[in-house]
Amino acid sequence: MNDPVLAHALNQKPALIETLKTLVACPSVGADPAMAQGMEDARTLIEARLDAMRFQNRQRLPPADTGGQPAIYAERMDAPGKPTILVYAHYDVQPPDPLHKWHTPPFEPVERDQRLYGRGVSDDKGPMMIALDTIAAFVAVEGALPVNVKLLIEGEEETGSPSLPGILEAHRTLLAADAVLSADGARWRPDLVTLNVGSRGNTGFEVRLQTAAQDLHSGRYGGIVSNALHELSRLVTSLHDETGRIAAPGFYDGVAEPTNAERAEIAAIPYDEASSFAAIGAVPHGEAGYSTLERLWIRPTVDVNGMWGGYTGAGSKTVIPNEAFAKLTMRLVPGQDPQAAQKAVVDHLKTHLPRSATLEISGERGASGAYAVPSDHPLLRAASNALEFTTGTPPLKVRIGASLPLTEIVSRILGLDTIMFSFALSDENFHAPNEFFRLDSITDGLAAWVRILREIAATDLADFAPYRPK
Repeated sequence: MNDPVLAHALNQKPALIETLKTLVACPSVGADPAMAQGMEDARTLIEARLDAMRFQNRQRLPPADTGGQPAIYAERMDAPGKPTILVYAHYDVQPPDPLHKWHTPPFEPVERDQRLYGRGVSDDKGPMMIALDTIAAFVAVEGALPVNVKLLIEGEEETGSPSLPGILEAHRTLLAADAVLSADGARWRPDLVTLNVGSRGNTGFEVRLQTAAQDLHSGRYGGIVSNALHELSRLVTSLHDETGRIAAPGFYDGVAEPTNAERAEIAAIPYDEASSFAAIGAVPHGEAGYSTLERLWIRPTVDVNGMWGGYTGAGSKTVIPNEAFAKLTMRLVPGQDPQAAQKAVVDHLKTHLPRSATLEISGERGASGAYAVPSDHPLLRAASNALEFTTGTPPLKVRIGASLPLTEIVSRILGLDTIMFSFALSDENFHAPNEFFRLDSITDGLAAWVRILREIAATDLADFAPYRPK
């Protein structure tokens, strides 16, 4: 691989790592209003990087809701007659909690054992920097990019991209492209060369269940007043039957059973179930009648992400809680409408609510549907060729159980397909304490991003015609 652009990019790897450390040190937790300055610091750093790369028309795309986070846009239209690619990433990160489980402070990046630790380093700041430094290398060596690039760097991905539909609607012309290349999405495993060709959708909400006007003395009222925590526990348990199937009527509307061919394709993917579960200290669990990978990729879920109420401090307090709270999310598959699926769950909870309690629904997060890229899409072909060129192995086509809201939203609103080309790995503790990013992934990622841009440049513009908005 004697590519001068790649050679330059690899030479700049130490500088990339230092810039990445500075970006990770910005506590850009979009879900927490207390982290507003961290969000602004991340935006400012990224914008300075884009200016240094001589991107044009850089601007912030504000959400319609003034309480949301702006996206960053910039473009380099260097290649008339070549494809235009919308490159996507996000600068917001998950909350770092629980803090006591971090070995080092989450926003003080630390190198250890050829890994860089810090919140957001894998999801999505490291993969984003790989994409940006690849573009910078082309500009430095060749003076221009081999394709036209528009950047969209979002600030609400970790909260379900609630403002993204409005941003896309308001800027259709600005964001017009032939396809989307995402630096977000994550590779499945370090031991397999893979391409993600589909993701599940996502939606969720919070509940508050109340059984009395205040907490009550468990001696005076125990046995005669309903306990909010007991009732909420029973309520969320009712969401699944004894086989693991979701019990809410209408939740599975639109979900197709996998074909024999789909099941055979998934079964052919190398997967060591025993070691995978041993690594996380768990055992297989889920809907009966489906394999682990089928449950993960092509079946929907309903999960309680947190539940609380009553007294949780040190020692004992003999009360009957009058309130209980829970956060619920759903992972959705092709054919499901996010709003309809959520309504089915809410209706189930209300139907099974005991007479002794009231229920409030709040905190509805942004909703996105599931997505699958067309199997013959030219950008998928370019990505596959790039990985085979840089690794010597044709990539396996896999799906991810997680959600990348952009994929379905941009398909629905702009009519564009997305290839996930992240160089994060799924075991790097994103959304958990001690998130890290393998430093050798930077080398792999730079090589693949250089190659995919050359593959796209060699693709006839007419090949994208069948996939453009009609």
